[in-house]
Amino acid sequence: MKKSNLDKLREECGIFGISNHQDSSALVALGLHALQHRGQEGCGIVSFDGKNYHSEKRQGLVGDHFTNPEILNKLPGNFAIGHNRYSTTGETSLRNIQPFFADLHMGGLSIAHNGNLTNALMLRENLVKEGAIFRTTSDTETIVQLIAKSNRNKFIDKLIDALFQIQGGYSLVLMTNKKLVGVRDPFGIRPLVLGKLKNSYIFASETCALDIVGATFIREIENGEIVVVENEKIKSVKPFPKQKPRPCVFEYIYFARPDSLINNKCAYEYRKQLGSELAKETDLNADLVVPVPDSGVPSALGYAEKSKKKFELGLIRNHYVGRTFIEPTQNIRSLGVKLKLSPSKTVVKDKSIILIDDSLVRGTTCHKIVKMLYESGAREVHVRIACPEIKYPDFYGVDMPTKEELLAYKKNNREMCEYINAKTLKFLSLDGLYKALTGNSRNSNYPQFSDHYFTGDYPIKPSDNLNGFKVKQLSLLSGKSNS
Repeated sequence: MKKSNLDKLREECGIFGISNHQDSSALVALGLHALQHRGQEGCGIVSFDGKNYHSEKRQGLVGDHFTNPEILNKLPGNFAIGHNRYSTTGETSLRNIQPFFADLHMGGLSIAHNGNLTNALMLRENLVKEGAIFRTTSDTETIVQLIAKSNRNKFIDKLIDALFQIQGGYSLVLMTNKKLVGVRDPFGIRPLVLGKLKNSYIFASETCALDIVGATFIREIENGEIVVVENEKIKSVKPFPKQKPRPCVFEYIYFARPDSLINNKCAYEYRKQLGSELAKETDLNADLVVPVPDSGVPSALGYAEKSKKKFELGLIRNHYVGRTFIEPTQNIRSLGVKLKLSPSKTVVKDKSIILIDDSLVRGTTCHKIVKMLYESGAREVHVRIACPEIKYPDFYGVDMPTKEELLAYKKNNREMCEYINAKTLKFLSLDGLYKALTGNSRNSNYPQFSDHYFTGDYPIKPSDNLNGFKVKQLSLLSGKSNS
């Protein structure tokens, strides 16, 4: 799928690592399967058997490759880490699929990274000037190069040395011949959790990956924290100056799987509450509340409960549409939404509908859905969005259109409503968002989330060119870059 066609925000990656388990690679494969929603372009696993590292990488889905015993048998050892990948502006090639492995002076190192570095280009330029040779176009390799270049003696000190040079939103899982290490960026923008399965410790992007392997959730890795697993014990290191966390608000709104815990509460519950707050802000007479499946369902349920309106599945999702569907002509491309969604015609006919979705990005899909409902006989379609207007791009590991492609950046509410051809359009307010997620209004002095999508308040200003960030990546790296 071309980036210009992107009409949903996409998380970049899912990561998973486990220590001290005889079935480490199989458990990593299961964990990656649970995290499949976080990346579907490629997957990889690196294992360590006490002497040697083993690596297997594939394009496509986890279930298409790592359910094969022949592949898992190539990954022996009691330690393993894995990665699911979406690309940003980078190429979808085998060389960019993680985890990466490097044979350094101190020994082998494997790394899996979720997020994006905002000063990767500057660091890369400096490293290349100093003689570094890059094999990939990923900013993750920059971290490896910085660790390799460090003059510190111990691995953790080398890692800290590298971390103090990078900027951005990231979570990392690293594996050496003695340690499994989890890292979360100083603001805690990208997620990482810690779990335990008997004597094995696990790092994962979400708790749903712990659930699938039968592990117990211990806690979230704190912002700016390094957790080291060695000899069946864990140690916490906090090298950064202490500051308040600002996790990505879209983990709550959309990215995390509904059954994953965030701050000891299922993402599903937060999303229902978003819908409830949206209903409080809306006074609208209509017959039905209809979600855009699947992501709009929890918010629509919350909206229907609060507004005491009838909830119906007026749109049915086809779960068997592959991402590689060939679209040879414009006529076929125009049918793309119908491949994924189909209206329940007798349900929506002659009805006034409140259509609920989690977000509105470019508006092209919403326009097609509204048109589809009208063609199926709906009398009115009112669109309600369970988050504020998305006006600003992300630089911390979320794949999204440029600022100029964001519908809310270039159009006011009336113009957006006309574009999607709805009767009315309303977004959840910023205070409503915070009330749903925290119980309180937004603190303008220090917001609790990375909410720059709506406000332009970036927790970290990119050292690389902010306005032309992806363009610069493209030009400098011969058209290829990602994490």
